[in-house]
Amino acid sequence: MNFCSRKHCLIIFFFLVQLRLVSAQQLVLPQQNNRWALQPDGSITWNINGRLPHADHIEMSGEKVSLWIAYNVDAEGLCHLSRTVVFPTFRTLPDDTRSHIAYTFDDNALPRMYVDDELLWPDAAKGGINLSAKSINQHGFMRIAYRSDRLKQVRIEHSLFPSTDKPVAIETYKFTNVSNKPVSVVMEHSKREVTTDTLKSKGAPHTVIMQSVNDGRKILRPGQSYTFAINYQATDHPQSLIPVRPDLEEQARQHRIDEILVPLQLKTPDSVLNAMFAFAKIRATESIFKTKSGYMHGPGGLSYYAAIWANDQAEYVNPYFAFSGDRIGNLSAMNAYRLFAGYMNPDYRPLPSSIVAEGDTVWKGAGDRGDQAMIAYGASRYALTLGNADSAKKLWPLISWCLEYNLRHINQQGVVESQSDELEGRFPSGKANLSTNGLYYDALISASFLAQQLHLPKNKIKQYTKRAAALKDAIEKYFGADIAGYHTYKYYETNTMLRSWICVPLTMGIYDRSRGTIDALFSHELWTADGLATQAGNGTFWDRSTLYALRGVLQAGETEQAVRFLKYYSQRRLLGEHVPYAVEAYPEGNQRHLSAESGLYCRIFTEGLFGMRPTSFNSFYCTPRLPEAWDHMSLDNIHAFSTVFDLAVKKKDGSHLLVTITRNGRSYRYVVKNGDTVKISV
Repeated sequence: MNFCSRKHCLIIFFFLVQLRLVSAQQLVLPQQNNRWALQPDGSITWNINGRLPHADHIEMSGEKVSLWIAYNVDAEGLCHLSRTVVFPTFRTLPDDTRSHIAYTFDDNALPRMYVDDELLWPDAAKGGINLSAKSINQHGFMRIAYRSDRLKQVRIEHSLFPSTDKPVAIETYKFTNVSNKPVSVVMEHSKREVTTDTLKSKGAPHTVIMQSVNDGRKILRPGQSYTFAINYQATDHPQSLIPVRPDLEEQARQHRIDEILVPLQLKTPDSVLNAMFAFAKIRATESIFKTKSGYMHGPGGLSYYAAIWANDQAEYVNPYFAFSGDRIGNLSAMNAYRLFAGYMNPDYRPLPSSIVAEGDTVWKGAGDRGDQAMIAYGASRYALTLGNADSAKKLWPLISWCLEYNLRHINQQGVVESQSDELEGRFPSGKANLSTNGLYYDALISASFLAQQLHLPKNKIKQYTKRAAALKDAIEKYFGADIAGYHTYKYYETNTMLRSWICVPLTMGIYDRSRGTIDALFSHELWTADGLATQAGNGTFWDRSTLYALRGVLQAGETEQAVRFLKYYSQRRLLGEHVPYAVEAYPEGNQRHLSAESGLYCRIFTEGLFGMRPTSFNSFYCTPRLPEAWDHMSLDNIHAFSTVFDLAVKKKDGSHLLVTITRNGRSYRYVVKNGDTVKISV
């Protein structure tokens, strides 16, 4: 090759590099046409004025029940509901992950209702007044307003929600007389019950009862209101039902929502991000079930209740609970780690991937998925962030056992081997995968901080830091690769296609290949209308990798790119066609609103945008990433590090930020460059 052709090749090479950088920065995101609108009270409303038919589903949970509502507004504007009520602590035999009982009730199962003796909603035999859906509102409750050309004398408000602490789901219909004449309203008395097969029932036969409450005929004076209700209740003692007052249950549900929302409030100039963060807090925290083995956070989705997983609970949501200030969330986190610790063994056989059926059995179907790395990572971050020495002492045996397990599975190339990963064989992961190794690396870093707090021997601390450094080098040598023209990572040794989980090193503070990795994540090969494809060229997506990636890109300092994609994702999930939470996956599960993903969404802000990385029981590294278009952002009422404080970031000048910590009425100020790190003690 002569000099001229070499020169031309170099020019072409640099042109292609620049083109790729530009294309990554300017990837055209699909245009979004919001179906829902954000309201001043933080709720979202779909004002139904066209774009029909439309169907969606949502899940809401309490300590003893989960309510899944599939709703469909047809072309004529009629709203059809299917209610699946799950009772996590009422079990059938044999014990397994899905041995809870659940029953589905459609509109035909409901008692009939009348206004001035005219039947509401269609009835096959007698006809009736069709009520079109006027609007649907979501904010911890599902509320439906109706309209009808024939029904002018009453306003009907329809609400559905789970009980906070009882095995009961509730549906209410509030009728308000808006005319100037008396109006009669009627709900027929109805009671239906079903009892499970004695031989297949765990403990005793379980009875599920649907019954009307406050039924009968009522005469409403002008301006007067009355509320009918329907309860869906599970019991082992149908002759002595739990007394349920729908009005008190609604108040208790609202109190629980408020209790979740008050701590850890995100305030930015972007109202959609603020609202999505608040909604994520609700879903992440409501899905905690009170079982005979204690509080157990469960993903939900009609499948996963009264059970815990090493990824969903130990890795994803528990580190969030340490910031959340939620008492029940923290009880569930400690209980999850306690339950996993019960399976430690001197032979270092792997811990179960999940503990199910209220703790009575386990699931090991995927073998070693890297669960020990997941647990060590989550538990060490949780212990540091919570800032409670007694809790940390209880967690340390589990953390150190999991770290030792991973050490025993280091191969000759210096990386940890595992049989699969958290996708459990749905996609190939080789003998050693990037996710397990990234988690183990970060766990070693956190363990070194935690060991100092627990006053362990200095040589133990040095061992962890030395192993972390060696593993970081091994990750680069083993996984570092150019894939599809991007200077990034192969997910396993023989991997030749881009995978979404190449984002993992960024979330663990490894930025050696950040530029190529970020370009790959935000490329046409991986980014789809719903976030990251699991593998380039495949339509399957799992929100968890998108949520990890958005956090990691922020941590790597690419704030503008990250916020652009974060705003797109948040708008789609909160105001688009399937709302209002992060989802699990598609096509598997049809985008169920599994709850731990919402915890991952919140961590985009705590660990990504605000860059909070715990270093001791009362300190953390803070690396704020304030977008150029914002002049401020804050996290208020943070409950972490054994205290309560506010963290505010304001633009000071062109390149500097003012970081303010407010605690006990006193403020502490730090001036840093945007993207620089400051160590903060609280």
